[in-house]
Amino acid sequence: MHSDGILGTKAGASKQRKWLKGRERWLVVLGIILHAVYMLSIFDIYFKSPIVHGMDPVTPRFAAPAKRLVLLVADGLRADKFFEPDAEGNFRAPFLRNIIKTQGRWGVSHARPPTESRPGHVAIIAGFYEDPSAVTKGWKANPVEFDSVFNKSRHTFSYGSPDIVPIFCGGLQHSTWGTYPHEYEDFATDASFLDMWSLDQFRSLLNRSHEDSKLKGLLQQDNLVIFLHLLGCDSNGHAHRPFSSIYLNNVKVVDHVAENVYSLLQDYFKDNRTTYIFTADHGMSDKGSHGDGHPTNTDTPLVVWGAGVKYPRPISSSNHSDCGFRFVDDHVHDAPTPTEWGLQGIERVDVNQADIAPLMSTLLGLPCPVNSVGSLPIDYIDMTKADEVEAVLANTKEILNQFLRKSDIKQSNSLYFKPFKPLSQYSSILDEIEDRILARDYDAAMDLSQNLRSLALQGLHYFQTYDWLMLMSVITLGYVGWMIYLVLHVLQSYTSLPGTIGTEQGGQKNNCGKIYLFGSIVIAILCLLLLLEHSPPLYHAYMIMTSFLWVQIFSEYQFIKALWKLLSGRRNYIIVKLLATTAVSIFILEFLVNSFTERKLYTWCFLITGVTASIYLFKIVPWRSGIPIFVCIACWFLSIFTLMPAEIPDNNQLVVVSGAIIIIIGIGARWLDLHAGGNKYWLSICNYELKSHKFSSLFYLQALLVALSSVMVYLSTTHRTEKRELLAVHQLINWSVAGISMILPLFSENSLLSRLTSIFLGFAPPFLLLSIGYEAIFYAALALVLMAWILFENTLLNFNIVNTSLDNNKKVKNNLILGLENRSMQLSDVRIPLVFMVLFNIAFFGTGNFASIASFEISSVYRFITIFSPFLMAALLIFKLFIPFMLVICVFSAITKLNEVPRLGCYFLVILFSDVMTIHFFFLVRNTGSWMEIGNSISHFGIMSAQVVFVLLLFALTNTFTKDIQCNTAAKSARAQKAN
Repeated sequence: MHSDGILGTKAGASKQRKWLKGRERWLVVLGIILHAVYMLSIFDIYFKSPIVHGMDPVTPRFAAPAKRLVLLVADGLRADKFFEPDAEGNFRAPFLRNIIKTQGRWGVSHARPPTESRPGHVAIIAGFYEDPSAVTKGWKANPVEFDSVFNKSRHTFSYGSPDIVPIFCGGLQHSTWGTYPHEYEDFATDASFLDMWSLDQFRSLLNRSHEDSKLKGLLQQDNLVIFLHLLGCDSNGHAHRPFSSIYLNNVKVVDHVAENVYSLLQDYFKDNRTTYIFTADHGMSDKGSHGDGHPTNTDTPLVVWGAGVKYPRPISSSNHSDCGFRFVDDHVHDAPTPTEWGLQGIERVDVNQADIAPLMSTLLGLPCPVNSVGSLPIDYIDMTKADEVEAVLANTKEILNQFLRKSDIKQSNSLYFKPFKPLSQYSSILDEIEDRILARDYDAAMDLSQNLRSLALQGLHYFQTYDWLMLMSVITLGYVGWMIYLVLHVLQSYTSLPGTIGTEQGGQKNNCGKIYLFGSIVIAILCLLLLLEHSPPLYHAYMIMTSFLWVQIFSEYQFIKALWKLLSGRRNYIIVKLLATTAVSIFILEFLVNSFTERKLYTWCFLITGVTASIYLFKIVPWRSGIPIFVCIACWFLSIFTLMPAEIPDNNQLVVVSGAIIIIIGIGARWLDLHAGGNKYWLSICNYELKSHKFSSLFYLQALLVALSSVMVYLSTTHRTEKRELLAVHQLINWSVAGISMILPLFSENSLLSRLTSIFLGFAPPFLLLSIGYEAIFYAALALVLMAWILFENTLLNFNIVNTSLDNNKKVKNNLILGLENRSMQLSDVRIPLVFMVLFNIAFFGTGNFASIASFEISSVYRFITIFSPFLMAALLIFKLFIPFMLVICVFSAITKLNEVPRLGCYFLVILFSDVMTIHFFFLVRNTGSWMEIGNSISHFGIMSAQVVFVLLLFALTNTFTKDIQCNTAAKSARAQKAN
């Protein structure tokens, strides 16, 4: 009877193919669910919401120093740009600088990542660092209920951005607020007028009060908060960068707003009972972005003056000593003030951003927000010693209440509760503080209160991380189980091992039933324990997923046992070859892990690869073919880009030139496709016999669209820069060119080189239109390296066909799986997913550090849209990021067809290698050190976890372009003839 390799008869082969496809679908679905669930674990472990409910506010026992408070938040204002002088030696904020020197206190407010507008304002107004996942839930409203200074006020007046003001005032009954339309947030204009809009609205409010007695009576009450959100610096920083004249001039505008607000209120009330706070929610990186923990994003100015605020005092040894304290961004206490700021002689008082909320509450005599974790900065408030102690004690009790509430919740839900021992005697400490206050020993009472507050904050962190050990153990076991399960699937489904091993199926089925029964009992017991502890639903999901994977592994113990027996009986050189391949794979994956923090490693990688690959090719192909030299030059060219700055400088001329380079590469590939197919080294990838006029016209059309996109890059940018607007006709052309060009590759000829060239030209126009600098040339360099990869694999394939013996050809033929479409995978095929991993990651880091939140260059989208639309802009940025990935995946798919290896088998190996990196990053996640390091470590883990999902999505998307690629059958025929 005829045999189809490991599949047996043709009927058996059909049944086996059906089983394999079903198993592949199941494994893909399982992989998506597993990585989605495990990626959520990062929020349970590191980003758990700090909010708890059920605490009573602590009523302060001191008189309010102020009747009203003005909060001015300059969105996106960097501390250095605010304090430093301009090129002529003049300071940009003369009014606030005069306040610093004569009337109030100043310092740097240290923000915590993610340095975005919503978390920054929550820290300032509510006093806690919001669950960062709230950023992904939008800016429309609160995803969770939390207390704020505005809630505690008698009335709040607020004007500013429609993305910020409604968060705090939208559901607040005792508030009067207004926002401008979203259309005002146009990045093509100078956005400083938005700040003036907020000032004009407030001025109009005061003017109306002269005719509206009800409004006037409201303004005369105490416990009022006036909040002006000034968006200009943020919008101008994104659009023009923080070094631009527009951004720096906006600093003068916010200073002008502060001066006008001060004058208006001093003239209106004339009672000196108003406190003013000027600060920012976050800074701005040099390239016009924010989000990570870089000092340019975390350092913001803070100026406080008015009722209840101390006056400036000179620095002395007694008030400027390094106590070792570090802020949330890991900056040291009493950091030296830069000389260029010109404020070295005046005491600087830095705070954590969340400290501003208890400062505002204290100045107004209000209870601190019940979720606040800020520590009252007593160096700002001008109160008696007794009142200072009472204010700090109220702040301490508020934080202690949160600790006690979390302790109660955890104790009521835990079968085995481990308390926070340092606060087991908290009530006696409170009694001692009260005794010290009654004895007027205020210094001792202050020390005890501050120590108790510090312990309460430590206790909050203790319960915030209470479940870490359990969760990290479960997730780690889950990843290890998943990787083992993937290895078993690849060995069983895509290699010749099942036919070699031949396990006993009957006994295995009976034993599998027992394993599944035992596994179900264990899962049920674990879920019951979690249920008794009232654990969140995701805890159950983590436990079920991990237990399920290990049950699946144990159910394959017969195959594992047979595999071990097979390896034990093999010769030593096979074991050595297997270990060497494993070691090389791990080395490459560890190299990729380190490349996340050091991009320059890729430079060395491609320099060395270019040399070694060329030397290897020189041995197997004639030098006259030009292939070895081309591979070397392509690798060396790509190695340049990881030496370039991650912050891409604007260079539109370079983008235009890149369009010409892309067209030249396309012409070269087209010529080779038409004229080089007769060469045996190009036989499998060319289709020189097909010279259709239709396909030639399509190539010319694609080249024309690339040229048109280059012209539109120049026209759109030039006009927007000069006129500060994006013409509608330019916008329409840009969208049309980008959309049409991506469809055209579907109509190209289906030979390997022709189709890939068409894909390269098809995605070039949208990438050029989204480029601002050297990343456009990177697109061309990446394409050259991908072409070098194809040539290398094609050369290797032809060399193997010529040099492989007759017996080995028969062995390959007998190892075919899925009919004659694909052969079984061999150990040497591991190189394909490994090379893919390297190229996929260079697509990540070749044009910047995409492992950082702030690395996305928002000005890239200005040729398509300038009106602020966070979701559309984010979609365009992500699409730009995905275009190089799509090229890599298209070439990867083509190479699997060229080598006749199962694409899904290689995909599962890619997932396996990705998860080796993922579990490494999981252990590299930090919760200590600077927030830049913490934020980046979390970003790395998130990127690798998500990679499994979006690689699959890109595989599905690119399959539309690559599914009908045909490799020339001459190579297959040659092999078949030798086998026969």
